[in-house]
Amino acid sequence: MIELEIVQQALDQALAKLRYRLTDASRLMRHLAGQMHDAVEENFAQQGRPKWMGLKAPVNPRRQGGMILQDSGRLAASIVMESDADTARVGTNVRYAAIHQFGGRTPPHVIRPRDKKALAFGGRVVKRVNHPGSKIPPRPFLTYDEGDAERMEASVSAYLAAAID
Repeated sequence: MIELEIVQQALDQALAKLRYRLTDASRLMRHLAGQMHDAVEENFAQQGRPKWMGLKAPVNPRRQGGMILQDSGRLAASIVMESDADTARVGTNVRYAAIHQFGGRTPPHVIRPRDKKALAFGGRVVKRVNHPGSKIPPRPFLTYDEGDAERMEASVSAYLAAAID
């Protein structure tokens, strides 16, 4: 004869631990948000994964050889991560981030001098220039690659394995 004895208290404790770990995954979400943030930082460091479209020849010589999307570093520095019990996310509140992420066209606008009385370029001196707008190619920085996805999947697997131990 085979006997099966269930120790109710131990089973209840194990189920309660599993239920808690699966309903409040804030520790896992915080970890995943960190991994996503690392992936975005890597996108800026490598200038895209895959590589972003290069810059046009700059009018301003100080921009020659600069990092794409990092003229001032403001966009890269603005990336924040957030998480709660069941969500992990990264993002930015910089106004111009969307046009760099998705691409698009800037509206026509007037360019005026900031610190001088006139603009000088190409041998011309003018008070203002009517700019027709620019076509900005997409340079997605809020993304991750296959290796990043595998690391995040491994984190979720490890979390679930620990939840049933």
